[in-house]
Amino acid sequence: MRRFPGMTAMLGLLDVMSYALIQPTPAMVIMSLLLSLGPSATSARGLGVPSQVRIDADGPSLVLNGAGIRRVMASDVYVAALYLPNKTRSGKRILQDDLPSRLYVRLLRDVSARQLDSSINDAFADTSTAGEQLQLDERFRNFKAILETSPEISMGTEIAMDYLPEWGTAVYVNGNQKGRIPGFDFRAALLRIWIGDRCSDARLKYALLGGS
Repeated sequence: MRRFPGMTAMLGLLDVMSYALIQPTPAMVIMSLLLSLGPSATSARGLGVPSQVRIDADGPSLVLNGAGIRRVMASDVYVAALYLPNKTRSGKRILQDDLPSRLYVRLLRDVSARQLDSSINDAFADTSTAGEQLQLDERFRNFKAILETSPEISMGTEIAMDYLPEWGTAVYVNGNQKGRIPGFDFRAALLRIWIGDRCSDARLKYALLGGS
């Protein structure tokens, strides 16, 4: 399956970033990329995420659909939260409906660009078809260019990916907008990594879809 060459830095925040965070040796880093090492997620209670957010000052108000913690080998990696106009337990519906959304990530560990380099390529390959990858390649390159100025992503960094049908996906780092990528298909590709049929962490998916 085709890979996205050159994706680095913040793209690794997309689900699989955690596989490269806590390995003490290079061999373990390679082995851990995109392998299921007993990850788990918790409910939204006590995660420090708001129950409601607004996209832009005049944008729509969104409610918390679900939130969880990505864990690898009993180590907390990041908090993820999904916001939608209305709550739903259907991942398929979320991916199909062209509606506003926010995907929020707060890092609980430091992450280096080198650690994220190869894992993100595999993430998109595992959750997208070859045709989808070809169609999205340029936009993912643009997405990388928006955020690659942050070679080291430190603990506490907050990333928000806000989608509006008329504008596309705006990417915020610690509250500052870094850029915008057009297309509903791009938004769907991002969310598939967490809530698609082939996502790597079923427990986190369950939490983002409102499970407890």
